[in-house]
Amino acid sequence: MTASDRSADPSALYASHVAELQRRAETALERGGFDHLVVPSGTLHYQVFDDRDYPYAVNPQFKAWVPLVRNPGSWLVFTPGAKPKLVYLQPFDYWHVVPQAPSGWWVEHFEVIVIREPQQALAHLPADAARCAILGEPQSALGAFAPNNPPPVIDYLEYHRAFKTPYEVAMMREATRKGVRAHRAAEAAFRAGASEFDIHLAYCAAARQDANELPYGNIVALNQNGAVLHYMELDREAPAQSRSFLIDAGASHVGYACDITRTYAADRDGEFQALIDAVDLAQRRMCDQVRAGFDYKQLHLDAHLALAGILKDFGVLKTSPEAAVATGVSGVFFPHGIGHGIGLQVHEVAGFAASDRGGRIDKPAGHPYLRLTRVLEPGMAVTIEPGLYFVDLLLQGLKQGEHADSVDWNRIEQWRPYGGIRIEDDVVCTEAAPVNLTREEFAAVD
Repeated sequence: MTASDRSADPSALYASHVAELQRRAETALERGGFDHLVVPSGTLHYQVFDDRDYPYAVNPQFKAWVPLVRNPGSWLVFTPGAKPKLVYLQPFDYWHVVPQAPSGWWVEHFEVIVIREPQQALAHLPADAARCAILGEPQSALGAFAPNNPPPVIDYLEYHRAFKTPYEVAMMREATRKGVRAHRAAEAAFRAGASEFDIHLAYCAAARQDANELPYGNIVALNQNGAVLHYMELDREAPAQSRSFLIDAGASHVGYACDITRTYAADRDGEFQALIDAVDLAQRRMCDQVRAGFDYKQLHLDAHLALAGILKDFGVLKTSPEAAVATGVSGVFFPHGIGHGIGLQVHEVAGFAASDRGGRIDKPAGHPYLRLTRVLEPGMAVTIEPGLYFVDLLLQGLKQGEHADSVDWNRIEQWRPYGGIRIEDDVVCTEAAPVNLTREEFAAVD
């Protein structure tokens, strides 16, 4: 990927993106025996016994076509041989800000019909709902147009969504730029002695996104809180001493996500920083394994061996790395998967799909939390996120089990106050060397 590719005007990439979506949709409709693809953007959901709505989340099948993420009540219609149609809800409303009329570099690719009330969409949807593959959640039903989510159509579209178009990679890069800028602000807040809550606010301010706009809830963990894989408590008060900082936080851009994790030591010359550096070096090597034809399951298994080697080097393991992997001891310190697909969703769909006709590629035995088992191919975008943690619950199980003597418990006690380490990049598989979106954008900022 060249510098010009990285800074490409989205309008120059979008036409081919929409053409590819139409090609995929035609095949998916043929597989399912349908004439039309109908995709609602989604609707607002209200809390039971209350009049407050939950934060709106656009249907991923909808935002794949159009860069719209705040437009409930709209519809996308595709019929092979015809221009895609966007039925766009722009309601009469003086309680809220009304969406602007569609405009910009993408509009010319659609027949745009503006409606003022949700029911008006019916006049612009295909005549026979039974001939439509309708992709969405049940609450999006409108008259006869209730989502049916036919498996042959879903299987095909979601399988091929793993392969990002150049437009999608460009959008993911823009999300990454926002995320990297925010990560640098979060690190600065940590080094200034801020609380988890204040670090989170610094992150949102730098990303220019509030919590509902971010692709997932920020994980902002100081000290031992880094041992909680999905820690989201956001303590309001700073600890008396900040030893370590783990942040797993992303950003969004026109519906696409980035997913970045970094870990920092308060003492840049201390042993915990050396442990971070060792994991970082191993993670870079893992990212380089994102090559066409490589089995992602093997990448996960290789990561266990590499991380066990680090534990051995730092005096935690008393046994060999190979033995730690074989006995499951490595899983005590690395208890999650090496990563997942990413794109329109942080955990992109069809991670276990055997083919575009369905089927499942099982996870390796003893590794229940791996989210992707496919062989890597050009166009796939994945995360690589190895970690080493000192989790009390898992350590207690190890201590009570038959392999308790395979580790140095005094050494573990030294590391427990630091919680853990995770480093995560978003990487695109190509015909040649992988493109590490995260590292490239950190280098650009730095």
